[in-house]
Amino acid sequence: MSSRKSDSGGDSAGKLSKLRADIDKFDQQLLETLNKRAAVAAQIGKVKADAGGEVFNAAREEEVLNAILKAHKGPLPEVTVKAIFRELISGSRALQSVQRVAFLGPDYSYSHLAAIERFGQSAEYSQVGSIQAVFDEVLRKHANFGVVPLENSTDGRIADTLDCFIRNPQVKICAEIRLRVHHHLLANCQPAEVRKVYSKAQALSQCRHWLSKNMPQATAHPVNSTADAARLVQGDPFAAAVASRQAGVRYGLKTLFASIEDHPENETRFAVIALNDSNKTGHDKTALIFQVQHTPGALVDALLLFKANKINLTWVESFPYKEAKGEYVFFVDFEGHQDEPKVKKAIKALEEMCESVSVLGSYPVSVASDE
Repeated sequence: MSSRKSDSGGDSAGKLSKLRADIDKFDQQLLETLNKRAAVAAQIGKVKADAGGEVFNAAREEEVLNAILKAHKGPLPEVTVKAIFRELISGSRALQSVQRVAFLGPDYSYSHLAAIERFGQSAEYSQVGSIQAVFDEVLRKHANFGVVPLENSTDGRIADTLDCFIRNPQVKICAEIRLRVHHHLLANCQPAEVRKVYSKAQALSQCRHWLSKNMPQATAHPVNSTADAARLVQGDPFAAAVASRQAGVRYGLKTLFASIEDHPENETRFAVIALNDSNKTGHDKTALIFQVQHTPGALVDALLLFKANKINLTWVESFPYKEAKGEYVFFVDFEGHQDEPKVKKAIKALEEMCESVSVLGSYPVSVASDE
């Protein structure tokens, strides 16, 4: 009996040793292949630099990721494969030139998480205190790119961002990031002890029903960002923050409740801004701002131009025009790239009809990722 057990144990140890040897062999092969790929990427960077090209190419990176995910058959989860290649692309990009990315801080705000989702860990990140400051960093060329929130599936437009586009039309959208946002209640006390809940106003709004039902004893306190909320409650034994799990880790807070957002499909769309937009991929969007004449039916006539050219609108938003009381500007994005003939035709007709038109850029369509 004991001899058979010993033999069985020996067989298991032998199998385990062989499997581990296979893992070690594959690791070495992977490392060799990754470095070969990186060397080719560095050569591409030199060719682009000689031709005056940009290091970050959203269209090409989307093409690479889509091809990889299409070919992927498992068993690794798709999210793992995407993360691996995101960091591989990030590191390869850094071999050409380290890209500086500005975002609304502090660290581990949702804007920061969105920036990492797009640019990976090899970029250089610069946190600033306002959305306008993100635009300023790009305009002054202190940052190659900025990441700003554009709209949320629960609360709609981000007014500060739209206002910045009105005042800085030379800034372009070169990519979009769609992040499924999960809010967590973080604190260093027990749930019954919480008397104040801090977070960004939009995050509090996205959890208002949950907070009302489960934290009726606590008052809500808006602050500049979700990460700032996590920082604030570190030393307060009667406060909690609504923020990301990563912010909780950063500031040493316990997760009292996870995923407290009222809508499980809560998603925020971010714009990657730069001084140039993106090349055509065949699966693109274009964003623009226009102002119509203050006459009956002017907006309807403008929107009918898109229908006439068989262009599908994916977002329409009105915004008060501060330079003229009672008037509005309209933000739209739609399927297609501004270099496509039917899009060119629609934009030209829009320019002839409207008081002003500003194209904010064309960029690849993205798919939503979990934070």
